[in-house]
Amino acid sequence: MSEKAKSNRLIHEKSPYLLQHAYNPVDWFPWGEEAFAAAKEQNKPIFLSIGYSTCHWCHVMEHESFEDAEIAEMMNEAFINIKVDREERPDIDSVYMQVCQMMTGTGGWPMTIIMTPEQKPFFAGTYFPKESVMNRIGMMELLPKVALAWMEQQKNIEANADDLIQKMQKMEERESIVPMNKKILDRAFDGIDNLFDPKHAGFGIKPKFPVPHNLLYSLRYNRSTEKETALKITTESLDRMAKGGIYDHLGGGFARYSTDREWLVPHFEKMLYDQAMLTHAYLEAYLVTKDDNYKRIVEETLNYVKRDMTSPEGGFYSAEDADSEGVEGKFYIWQYEEIEQLLGGNAKYAIDYFNIKEEGNYENAAGHMPEKGNILHLTASLKEVAEKHDIEEAELSNIIAECKEILFEAREKKVRPGKDDKILMDWNGLMISAFAKAGFVFKNSEYISIAEKAYKFISEKLKSQQGMLHRYAKGEAKIDAMLDDYAFFTWAAIELYGATFKHQYIKDAIEMMDMLENHFEDKEQGGYYNTADFGEQLINRMKELYDGAVPSGNSVALMNLVRLSKITGNTEYDVTAQKLIDFFSSKVDQYPSIYAYFECALDYIYNPAVEIVITSKDKPENSEFIDALRNVYMPNAVVIYKQNEAIDLYASYLKNMKIAEGETTAYVCKNYACQMPVNTVEDMKNLLVMAEMRKD
Repeated sequence: MSEKAKSNRLIHEKSPYLLQHAYNPVDWFPWGEEAFAAAKEQNKPIFLSIGYSTCHWCHVMEHESFEDAEIAEMMNEAFINIKVDREERPDIDSVYMQVCQMMTGTGGWPMTIIMTPEQKPFFAGTYFPKESVMNRIGMMELLPKVALAWMEQQKNIEANADDLIQKMQKMEERESIVPMNKKILDRAFDGIDNLFDPKHAGFGIKPKFPVPHNLLYSLRYNRSTEKETALKITTESLDRMAKGGIYDHLGGGFARYSTDREWLVPHFEKMLYDQAMLTHAYLEAYLVTKDDNYKRIVEETLNYVKRDMTSPEGGFYSAEDADSEGVEGKFYIWQYEEIEQLLGGNAKYAIDYFNIKEEGNYENAAGHMPEKGNILHLTASLKEVAEKHDIEEAELSNIIAECKEILFEAREKKVRPGKDDKILMDWNGLMISAFAKAGFVFKNSEYISIAEKAYKFISEKLKSQQGMLHRYAKGEAKIDAMLDDYAFFTWAAIELYGATFKHQYIKDAIEMMDMLENHFEDKEQGGYYNTADFGEQLINRMKELYDGAVPSGNSVALMNLVRLSKITGNTEYDVTAQKLIDFFSSKVDQYPSIYAYFECALDYIYNPAVEIVITSKDKPENSEFIDALRNVYMPNAVVIYKQNEAIDLYASYLKNMKIAEGETTAYVCKNYACQMPVNTVEDMKNLLVMAEMRKD
């Protein structure tokens, strides 16, 4: 960008992604009526470009085309150009991603949509280079072709766009209802098992995404069936990721995905939602296996978020870029000589432990990463490296810890990747739930405090007259909250109740689910729309279920309904849940494994679920009954702590559950039928074992 560059309309936006394009010569508009009015007045098609701030290929397309004066002149002459941050407007992104997939069979970012002034799409694609290359048309060729077609065939284009929209809207109608039963759980796992890579773990070949909800489901399937393969899929995948380059061995946290099958070369961007969902996966694996390595990964990941991704006010930032100084991975990649110089006599240990090589330890096939670079990853155990160097394993452990600290401090002096500092309600909900759950399991009050501070920030700063708002950036809260916002934040409220036993969180969860019922639910057919009935009307009001980078809002909402039903005893939640299941039943029946978090909720419904009510005069953090539950893997259980009558307002069935014989009392219930109350931790444990064994 030259010093003389003029800003465009995006200069007034708050999104880091939109601000990245504020000095492009392209005359960008933000999404809004000004752009649509200009398109109608000038009878120009709209060039819609959707991306996000940490997207590598978005940066590439910007540099090649949107910063190019020749391309900008063509775009400004023939189109009205709109930029959208997909993370700020997931409702717009989901609609036009559906368009892109329908028209091209694929999708991704940057996403390119060309549409009529009425927002009706007639061309779709992803990244386009400046010049045509191989089988990919370039912007220099594409733009004149589309402009000419609009001039000569506008009526045909508009008719075809109308047909596409009709097809999209028809897709939102319910197909036939397929009765669901427990067999769907077997079919879901079979699909996950078929995708599992037996050689390098994870799913598929490459690129490899973590897909933590597949792992969460596999753990539940192992619990209900005792099928060892299900546990193996989870532990081997978590182990390989923790050893691979996808994990930041110095600072904690995970990159978005691995570009190779071996988990070595990541796409280095770090997304908040990955940290949250992988924390849940490693935490639950720890509860099952008691493997301290999983606990370490959870703690290092949460410490990364606390250190680098938390605003002073307590909200969590969205992402860190893959690039720094214009080079992907530069911040994370090391030269052999750097390691030797920084670590001196201890370098030999780190070189073997992290598999550092003079010639570099990865293939630089793409050519956009440093030559002869090294990505820290583990191929040998601490014990193996200790034996090679003939030292004690404990001594080597201390040396490696010291080496990591030196390398981390040296890395902190480098130019950091860009940070997307907008704060999103939905992603914050996921991260809050992870901190809260880890705080409960590890009895870590700091984690719980971090979760509560973030929750308070979102609750106060993103509140509006009609409900909640989706995005906070640079002091501004904006954009009506969507399904994912309410669903994920309800998850956060439920986890915070489970970590603190403050009844306010149950009250909040109930109110948020009421909001979904009143403004998002399809009352006739079931399921939740992505947007509220009072929100902006796009070309299609969608209902989504696919559990992609994060679980879908409908999947999380289903789990919330099931859990709130157990907590409150309100069976209306079960009715709503059944309608949701019915609406999506035909899709789930066709491909059950791609709805893994939805299947987690079905597992809760079809397998033994228990309610544990503890009545006591003691504070929950001092309760030996609660302590006995911290390290138990009970994914289909709710724990209620009744210290006074306040919780009875939200769960009337608790009124008759009182302290017996003057001592802390535990009630273990299954489907609201309770065993006789007990007054010892051991008796409570025995009742839990009996409840888990009963498969009725």
